[in-house]
Amino acid sequence: MYRFLLTPRWWGINLFVVLAIPFCVFMGTWQLGRFEDRVQSHEQAEKAPDPSTRAAKPLDALLPVDKVTSGRPAIATGTYADQFLVPGRKLDDRQGFYVLNMLRTDSGKALPVVRGWLPGSATDARVPAAPTGEVTVTGDLQASENTHSDGVDVRGGLPSGQVGMISAATLVNLVPYDVYDAWVTLPEAEAGGTGGAMKPVPAAAPEGSGLDLKAFQNLGYTGEWFVFAAFVLFMWFRLVRREAEAERDIALGLVPEESAAPATADVSEGAEAPDTAEGAPKDAPEDPSSPDYDVASTPVR
Repeated sequence: MYRFLLTPRWWGINLFVVLAIPFCVFMGTWQLGRFEDRVQSHEQAEKAPDPSTRAAKPLDALLPVDKVTSGRPAIATGTYADQFLVPGRKLDDRQGFYVLNMLRTDSGKALPVVRGWLPGSATDARVPAAPTGEVTVTGDLQASENTHSDGVDVRGGLPSGQVGMISAATLVNLVPYDVYDAWVTLPEAEAGGTGGAMKPVPAAAPEGSGLDLKAFQNLGYTGEWFVFAAFVLFMWFRLVRREAEAERDIALGLVPEESAAPATADVSEGAEAPDTAEGAPKDAPEDPSSPDYDVASTPVR
């Protein structure tokens, strides 16, 4: 009954099922592993002390930025150079912008330093000038932002003096010197301009270390892959069952035969049709009571 499984058509179906189910299980397991990694990182971050409370270290000793060094206090010495405003940044549910200055160090590279946050629009905003001369800053270390970071503006077309992303890849195109692939935010507030005192920007948790929306997306993808694997298996069983039932019906003679073709007309082409107007054959004898009845033409019986 199941010999149809060896036909060329079913070989293709079986091959698809054999390849699709392991692939779906692998992808679901991989997504589940990503979710478990995020849960583990979140638990470790909860148990670990606040990075900002740890002893400050020189900037170069903490690079490159990873989940361990992110948020650690970093020390850098240099002079402030170019200043940029980073619009569209929220703090305490209020819309505002960051004040970003480039700190040129003795190494020749510049470290982006977020000196603080001000409410309102960055357009035509007046902000306090950066300190002059050589300064030593201690700020919480952060990794360069990317297109998935909160608050990043990737639309482009910003006015001169504004940037949408705090990233070395973006800033290196705006300044004539190298930029560190990191930035720091000052934990102490500075005096503000017309918008009031600048508020310090708190350091963000390293990407992928918390139970954020992406973590639950991984969990949702896990369920989708496993459901798809079960769906493929269900459809295969359904097709096999339907094909087996059809084979059984044919073997038992339960499949109805095709209806016969309609009979053709008996009258051949060119034959004379009966006189439907008179309702009688053409050679039928005339009625004797008719005025046109010809007695001479009546045959003698």
